Amino acid sequence: MLNRILKTLAFATILPLPAVAETTTNFTLENGMEIVVIEDHRAPVVVQMVWYKVGAADEPAGKSGIAHFLEHLLFRGTDNLAPGEFSETVAANGGSDNAFTSWDYTAYHQRVAADRLDLMMQMEADRMRNLKITEADMLVERDVVLEERNQRTDSDPAALFGEQRRAAQYLNHPYGVPVIGWRHEVGALGAQDALDFYQTYYAPNNAILIVAGDVDPDDVLAMAKEHYGPLAPTEGLTERLRPQEPPQLSERRLTLEDPRIGQSYVMRSYLAPERDPGDQKTAAALTMLAELLGGSPTTSYMAKRLQFDDPVAVYTSAWYNGMSYDDTTFGMVVVPVPGVSLDDAEAAMDRVLDEFIEAGIDADHFARIKMQSRAAQIYADDNVASLARRYGQALTSGLTLDDVEAWPDLLQSVTAEDVLQAARDVLDRNRAVTGRLIKPEIAQ
Repeated sequence: MLNRILKTLAFATILPLPAVAETTTNFTLENGMEIVVIEDHRAPVVVQMVWYKVGAADEPAGKSGIAHFLEHLLFRGTDNLAPGEFSETVAANGGSDNAFTSWDYTAYHQRVAADRLDLMMQMEADRMRNLKITEADMLVERDVVLEERNQRTDSDPAALFGEQRRAAQYLNHPYGVPVIGWRHEVGALGAQDALDFYQTYYAPNNAILIVAGDVDPDDVLAMAKEHYGPLAPTEGLTERLRPQEPPQLSERRLTLEDPRIGQSYVMRSYLAPERDPGDQKTAAALTMLAELLGGSPTTSYMAKRLQFDDPVAVYTSAWYNGMSYDDTTFGMVVVPVPGVSLDDAEAAMDRVLDEFIEAGIDADHFARIKMQSRAAQIYADDNVASLARRYGQALTSGLTLDDVEAWPDLLQSVTAEDVLQAARDVLDRNRAVTGRLIKPEIAQ
């Protein structure tokens, strides 16, 4: 019904944090390309990720979806590689590869045996500046993207609902535009649109190379100099300047009816600050607030009050992701039990939020949340791909290496009063979008 992450870890002792900073090395090539090397010698495996500091929020007006469209086109070949040959070569060498696009970044990655890293760099550097985009390739991939939109958005009421809520949340900022693009704009994209975007943003001075695994930093630097070093930067590339949101003065509400859904629900999101470089304290408090309110389907505050103490909901959740270049959102959802109206479910949600701020935070529950956060960090660091992704997301969202490495300890230092103050500041209905996805009643 709804995507959720079940967090059920329980630990009797506090586990030590990994010494990530001791195994992380960074360089910058003369052409401006940043390099981060994360050593992990437990297995002869390496992950290479190239992150471009450009995403859906950086697209020209009227060209929505171009960043994601270009991600598809990068697999269509260069002067040196035929269409599909990149991924075929990775697979032939026993590896895997893929790519993804978000509002703030586009990333390409491969996981291979460590002795194949040089080949991966050679191919990735080739398509950074030598992509061949033909009209035929453009038409094929545009149809693929449109079909992807059909399957993942247009045929999914929850996805359509999310798209509409996000557009209502961001009236002026491009975060209100879907990553996959608006259908009518994607259908009008051409090869020159993609080529213009590519030639501007796919450049070493707009890219971050993350290499994680069984590698030596000096060896990585030597390979990077050989393959990425000769690539010309884009001249005149400036810091990202995006339209910002005007002050929101009143709550925005929307309702979407769709007979395809199984259960009606109410969802609310508040505009919230992101993790800023050198200033992540509020984001850390909001991270803990989300866990305390709705991080667990059984033990969180909303779950206990709305699903068990006074059962008006079959499911509740709260979430926050501070990894964002500009302001992000804090959200929550309540799915009522049969017979409880959305009006009553929303009123109960508001009552519980007020109670949470008024009553304060249970010290034992807060300690468990911190312990689970520490454990989750350790398990995340156990995966080289997860490590590479964490650094890439942060650096393309405007954070620094110091910010990444300070984050786990910062989460542990959050106090109950920090959390409550963040709740008072952010959970303001005048800065919220409240949406209802409704299954219409069918007349008998």
